[in-house]
Amino acid sequence: MTGSLSPRPLARRTFLGGSALATLAVIDLATAPASYPRDLDDVFTLGVASGDPAHDGFVLWTRLAREPLAPDGLGGMPSRRIPVHWEVATDPAMRKVVRRGTAVADPRSAHTVQVEVHGLRPAAEFHYRFRSGKELSGIGRAVTAPLPGSYGRPLRMSFVSCSNYAVGYFTAFRHLAADEPDLVLHLGDYIYETANEDDVRAHAPAGATHTLADYRVRHAQTHTDPDLQAAHAVAPWSVVWDDHDVENNYAGLVPRHPGERHFARRRAAAYQAYYEHLPVRRVSVGPHGARRMYRRIEWGDLATFHMLDTRQYRSDQACGDGVADCPEAADPRRTIMGGRQERWLVDGLTRSRATWNLLGQQVFFGVRDMVPGRQVGYKMDAWDGYTADRQRLLDTFVERQVRNPVILTGDVHKHYANDIAAGPDPNGPAVASELVTTSITSDGDGTDMPSWGEVQLAENPQIKLVNQQRGYVRTVIDRDQMSVDFRVLPFVTRPHAPVWTRASFALGVGTPGLVAT
Repeated sequence: MTGSLSPRPLARRTFLGGSALATLAVIDLATAPASYPRDLDDVFTLGVASGDPAHDGFVLWTRLAREPLAPDGLGGMPSRRIPVHWEVATDPAMRKVVRRGTAVADPRSAHTVQVEVHGLRPAAEFHYRFRSGKELSGIGRAVTAPLPGSYGRPLRMSFVSCSNYAVGYFTAFRHLAADEPDLVLHLGDYIYETANEDDVRAHAPAGATHTLADYRVRHAQTHTDPDLQAAHAVAPWSVVWDDHDVENNYAGLVPRHPGERHFARRRAAAYQAYYEHLPVRRVSVGPHGARRMYRRIEWGDLATFHMLDTRQYRSDQACGDGVADCPEAADPRRTIMGGRQERWLVDGLTRSRATWNLLGQQVFFGVRDMVPGRQVGYKMDAWDGYTADRQRLLDTFVERQVRNPVILTGDVHKHYANDIAAGPDPNGPAVASELVTTSITSDGDGTDMPSWGEVQLAENPQIKLVNQQRGYVRTVIDRDQMSVDFRVLPFVTRPHAPVWTRASFALGVGTPGLVAT
């Protein structure tokens, strides 16, 4: 088994190149749409992104915004539909264009552009950009997945969580971009809804987000960060939301604070803004702004990513949302996924031919006793608060002989590596493993091993790693093994932090359990 992963150096071509990109092609202004206001410039301030790759294409995203922090959430753009041209090429200079078209940026969606591109070659690298009037966007890199029935080359996948703009710098995104992954997963809390307090960078708007305009401004501010733009431009992303994308620890249509009025309206606004600002495929809108975010990313026969939504359909937390020893948590009527999503997941796991089945989801999955000594206490906002749901999923792993299940988790602002047993005894034989990424910035600089970390390791022998620094998780997934690096930064409250690998593990095909490398 291999140890630490060797990053591929990031070529300059994969970054957003600013004005230098204008030298890559000559734009014929005569072909610009007559309806486009020619006095509009600097409209690609929020960068570009791709997402949800398939074997024949991916989603392309950008949003036009001259003034990203305009309080009305409309980015300083006119209230008219604006044509935006897009093109996909096989070379970084954009000379070998293989697909092109025109989309419309509509003021009703804050001039967002989301294009679902099809008909591309499988298991290949592409480059893309946008043009509106005389303005060129930066160039992004995207890749297609292998064909079903094939493996392709090893998949370099990184995953992240909890990118709070206000409490630190997104340096981890810059280091992630330098690894040049093929796929990035963001597992929730892309923004934070909180008001300005004693922060490193001021949030816009200054207060907590409640309206559609508020959420649009908060997302736009996040997208102005150059390190985040670099990470979006380097590879396709697959994203799922969590609580801070709406409100901390909400559950379905139940707000954290029972007296909050108009929460359904607030959630609908948050969901719309989230959808507008990320490269996800078109989804229908249901009551209270509901949008189906659970979906699969198929990477040939190598890996299937089952991307879950553990926030929109869950029962309210038992015994509050803190730490408790709560019998109600075992009630089989309680759910964290909802019945429809659970059936979808079980069906997909049963049918999957992939060597690896990876569940991209939000909150801590494994058993985690957080109280020292004979007493026990479990976090009610995590799967420990929905133990019947968790046991049904573990039973599925065993009874359906699910191939190499791995749970990928965010939320807790800490790195964890732990094995998952089949039954209620967490120290039984492993049937799966859980990899938990720390935050990009949330909770500030952090420490390597806090005192509570020693307690959790002592109370939970199945946990192999605890770390409270900021960073991300980097993996290489192959047909024989999955190699894992937990990447950490010493600080985020000032820019330009270095990065290193805090710990490395490997998972072997057909042999559940983490092995330190």
